[in-house]
Amino acid sequence: MSTVSYPELISKKRDGNELTDEEIGVFVKGVVTKSMTDSQIGAMLMAIYLKNLSERETSTLTRDMMNSGATLTWPAEWSGCLVDKHSTGGVGDKVSLVLAPALAALNLKVPMISGRGLAHTGGTLDKLESIPGFNASLSHAEIINVLSEVGCFIAGQTEDICPADKRIYSIRDVTSTVSHLGLITSSIVSKKAAENISALVLDVKTGRGAFFEDESKALELARSMVSCSKSLGISTVALLTDMDSPIGNMVGNALEVMESIQCLQGNGPEDLLNLVLDLGSHLLHTSKIVTDVEEGRNRLRSKILDGSALSKFCAMLKGQGVAADVADDICNPQINIWTMLTPSINRTDFYCLIDGYVKRIDAMDIAIVTHKLGGGRNVAGEKINWAVGVELLVDIGDKVIKGEYTQQKISEV
Repeated sequence: MSTVSYPELISKKRDGNELTDEEIGVFVKGVVTKSMTDSQIGAMLMAIYLKNLSERETSTLTRDMMNSGATLTWPAEWSGCLVDKHSTGGVGDKVSLVLAPALAALNLKVPMISGRGLAHTGGTLDKLESIPGFNASLSHAEIINVLSEVGCFIAGQTEDICPADKRIYSIRDVTSTVSHLGLITSSIVSKKAAENISALVLDVKTGRGAFFEDESKALELARSMVSCSKSLGISTVALLTDMDSPIGNMVGNALEVMESIQCLQGNGPEDLLNLVLDLGSHLLHTSKIVTDVEEGRNRLRSKILDGSALSKFCAMLKGQGVAADVADDICNPQINIWTMLTPSINRTDFYCLIDGYVKRIDAMDIAIVTHKLGGGRNVAGEKINWAVGVELLVDIGDKVIKGEYTQQKISEV
């Protein structure tokens, strides 16, 4: 066992030297056992931020963070069919709500550990919790049961999964080291690896509404995550996708649930459906379930059009605490779910001031409006308003006439 001290580790990285696998293990153990102080962790993170991590260091850090707590275990017969998707965060990004049940309808298992809203981006769990009764905190036994019965779940990270990441991330947040690519990679991939999946698709956003507006930075992150995931035995593919404009027509927690259900009913916006099919088909291809991407698109599309994916979504809601009658009504195309998910709301219409064509719909501007209405958090744990958001009534390239409505702001009465 190494006898190196924490100050020695910090100074070694500060001076631009690579840490050995053993030294990285000492660092992660110190984080978990709390024998390393917050100030020492902060100093190490800043040294990493300034001097960087090699590909080997990133992979080792990720592996040790994954092994710092429990990893999910599955029945042997599920081997090869456990898959997942991760997005770096966007505006109106409701893809998981459509893709997970569509993959489950193809008899895959999707153990999706997800998160809450971060900065201007919405969180998948926040969206789902706008559904009355939805439980995002599942025990391991409940996870096994839902995955066995339904084929997919979307839940939060349990306390015993990647505890090193929890502490490291909280300190990154207050030491201005959040944006380091190696630290981002280790945080994301360690949690996905703890799911014990065989294949992963990464949706790496770039553009106005993304964390990495610069495409070259987004590409660098994508390559880092793919390399790291593959080093841990996960077949991985990444897609760079545009986040200059919101995905779909609705931004806001309950609104995005509604639009996801519309997509599962075969009536969703084209850009949302295409993104679901793009990500899902590449995941199926990298999993060797289909011979080419086009076959993957066709198989996923068929499961959406024949209602199989919607049935899986409804079953997932029931498996995660939503009353059967509520889940059935929410997924029933004959019932208006607006009144079920967004009661007591006020709609403010916005109209065009001149004739012309829509040139741009700024994702960041829409995200900021939704956040200021109460749809996002300023601090962790803050209560959010599930009902608020923005509905876009036009798309880029559409002709608009003076006085014509272009969007609705949805807020509390």
